[in-house]
Amino acid sequence: MTALFDGVAGLLNDTFGASVTLYPEGGVARAVNSIFRETPVEVTDPEGVPVVITAPTWTVPKSLAADVAEGAEIVVADGRRFAIRASYPSGSPAGDSFVRFVLELVP
Repeated sequence: MTALFDGVAGLLNDTFGASVTLYPEGGVARAVNSIFRETPVEVTDPEGVPVVITAPTWTVPKSLAADVAEGAEIVVADGRRFAIRASYPSGSPAGDSFVRFVLELVP
């Protein structure tokens, strides 16, 4: 059954992805075709008031994410730089499934 999903991440990445520059810690910068998104998320501020923030994430096929770790940084098309803070597998059983990275804007 998992073979049904093989290749889907690569297809989605090719269709919806764009070039992002990856700066791995101690490595050489390289362009990676991947999916960068900023999703609106409702959170509660210290006074208990709900506010909407944007949560930046970077989604990469597992095969392209092998050397990405916390502390690495990416630069998106508009020049903003983000630091990688955490990673989560997609949960897909496919061999080329996605890995999602949680980002933080670098001032």
